[in-house]
Amino acid sequence: MRKRLLIFSGLFIFMGALTVQATPPMVMSMELGIAEQVEQEKTVSFTIEGNSVFVNGASGMTLEVVSLTGRLVASYKVDSPSQRIDLNIPKGCYILKVGKVVRKVTIR
Repeated sequence: MRKRLLIFSGLFIFMGALTVQATPPMVMSMELGIAEQVEQEKTVSFTIEGNSVFVNGASGMTLEVVSLTGRLVASYKVDSPSQRIDLNIPKGCYILKVGKVVRKVTIR
């Protein structure tokens, strides 16, 4: 009897998990009447010249410099729409990240 009870409860939990995963989040939010306001995605670009990075379109965001091993090397606040940032880091390959924009760069 216990074995059957465990089997049925396991199947019930498994089927419940499948139905939760199969329902997309957008359908649930529409059913609840929740409206999401989507911010227009900013166009962020990088230009590298020597040890300097020119960041365009990232006002109010943070520039993160990450090594290829995943360690955060430096972090800079971008204050204006177009800003030059002098990187005080050794030569090498790094990953630059501003918001959702990620680029692999080489500092020479």
